[in-house]
Amino acid sequence: MFHIVMVEPEIPQNTGNVARTCSVTGSCLHLVRPLGFSVDDRHLKRAGLDYWHTLDISYFDSLEELQALYPDSRFFYASTHAENRYTDTAFRDGDFLVFGKETAGLPKELLAKNADHAIRIPMGESQRSLNLSNSVAIVLYEALRQNNFLDLV
Repeated sequence: MFHIVMVEPEIPQNTGNVARTCSVTGSCLHLVRPLGFSVDDRHLKRAGLDYWHTLDISYFDSLEELQALYPDSRFFYASTHAENRYTDTAFRDGDFLVFGKETAGLPKELLAKNADHAIRIPMGESQRSLNLSNSVAIVLYEALRQNNFLDLV
């Protein structure tokens, strides 16, 4: 299974959509605080609809806390500032796909320190970014495709 990490997400509807995507793909969702909403938020729950009971979700106070639990795992950091295209990455079952908050993305220091594992989705030069939940779906489904969709039917 793949792991989706959302660092300090701000918009409950995006997180709800990502939760739904994780649920239907059997992926784990890891949320790194602070969150820009309450996990009881009705918009969050509505976006996830009736998928919450099948979701494997965990919460962390920092990305470092999560990484310490999985020291031998590979983490990939999605950013519009990355050099590597996500399609040029060979994903493996168990990889962590990390996404930053909607207004700021991931910290530049984190990206610089992990440049070899920083990935981007190509888009028009004058465009700022894609919607966060769309970005998660694009990268996750490429990772799944590369791994023969694991056990999905």
